Amino acid sequence: MTAATNPNADNPFLAGLLEPVHDERFDENLTVEGELPERLNGMFVRNGPNPQFDPMTRYHPFDGDGMLHAVYLQDGKASYRNRWIESLGLQAERKRGRACFGGLSEFTLPEDDIMAEVGIMKNNANTNFIHHAGHYFALMEGGKPTETTRDLKTLGEYDFGGKLQGSMTAHPRIDPVTGDLVFFGYSPFPPFLQYYVASASGELVHHAIIDIPEPVIMHDFVVTSNYTLFLDSPAVFDVEGKFKGEPGVAWVPELGTRMGVLPRFGSADDIRWFEVDTANVVHFFNAWENGNQLEVYAPVFDTMPGGLQFDAPEQTEEPHPYHWTIDLDAGTAKGEQMDDRSGEFPRVNDDRATTRTRYLYNSLARDWAFEFNFNGVIKYDLETGGSSTWEHAANETCGEHCFVPDPTGTAEDDGWLMTMVSDNDTRESSLAIIDARDVAAGPVARVKLPRRVPIGFHANWIAGNG
Repeated sequence: MTAATNPNADNPFLAGLLEPVHDERFDENLTVEGELPERLNGMFVRNGPNPQFDPMTRYHPFDGDGMLHAVYLQDGKASYRNRWIESLGLQAERKRGRACFGGLSEFTLPEDDIMAEVGIMKNNANTNFIHHAGHYFALMEGGKPTETTRDLKTLGEYDFGGKLQGSMTAHPRIDPVTGDLVFFGYSPFPPFLQYYVASASGELVHHAIIDIPEPVIMHDFVVTSNYTLFLDSPAVFDVEGKFKGEPGVAWVPELGTRMGVLPRFGSADDIRWFEVDTANVVHFFNAWENGNQLEVYAPVFDTMPGGLQFDAPEQTEEPHPYHWTIDLDAGTAKGEQMDDRSGEFPRVNDDRATTRTRYLYNSLARDWAFEFNFNGVIKYDLETGGSSTWEHAANETCGEHCFVPDPTGTAEDDGWLMTMVSDNDTRESSLAIIDARDVAAGPVARVKLPRRVPIGFHANWIAGNG
């Protein structure tokens, strides 16, 4: 492919800190700056896009093959491993030695033999990574979960014994009290929204089809002890337009926005819809019940963010933290912005998810171009109304700040925040570990990684040996 025919010659999503890496490796006895908390034993895993082959059409970051980057911490020592998600699509491309699928910015149907082997799209599993009922899952919202081993070897797509119909969100919610895995799948084709609950043992025990009027992008949702909440926001699929080379998603504000409240094991007949101001949410912090009121927290965009505008993903708006109160008795929903400081990739202590959390953690950004230009973290204290922040160095770019609980702690913020940090000048990467009780003090330790880790999506901590 020559520069004249390369559709990605100047694509910023394949350059700089987003440039793909081309090997898999395992490195032990990594250098640590500062002191690793001795109680940290487990694995930190960050997922993200990393195309193995030069894209055949204009590239969007959501297109890249999933690559998992894991840092294993045990007895004060650290090791690193990275591996591609070996999807059926990537296996088909490896056989042919080239990219075979178009992308979100420039969709094309694959060749007939590829469609017969894989289907019309690649399940790249590049967005998130979770552990539930002994299974490790790499996730993207357009397909089924991909199971891996603890050392990141791909086992294949997982369908809960044939019970999963359609796709699974990249953002399932695990109830820390019951162990339930609560999730949904959305589609541009009917049914537009399907809802599921898997038990703590991993058995799929509940399925409901939820009627919504339009096929909308629904990246995340939120769960309380007894309810599941969906945001029906007007980012609407245009499948016909996509096949004609148009963006494929339209922001239709006249459709409005509403919040659906469904009992954990409810059906479509049980859902109640509450009108809210027109807005878009990519990720939620948490939600909980306060009597017959539901408290919901999320960063909110006034319109569809740039990452969903596949024709121009660098154009976006700033998300601001927001709080809704849904009164189930009065049938009302009221919301207000919490802060003028913008942030995304929201997290809480997941051991307190579905119940009231005092602390919210949000990643700060230098700007909101779609290069994921995150540079710090803010901790909100909902009890005092205060906050504290840490900003990484001017030449550093960070990712999501995942909360890791202290196994001996009792307070909600007893633990650490972990994030991948890369140096824009040296292109070196590290795992930064911040004491969540004293965010403003910055990292207590940095694990120096043996290679640059491209900027990616979501990260999670899995304690112990899984």
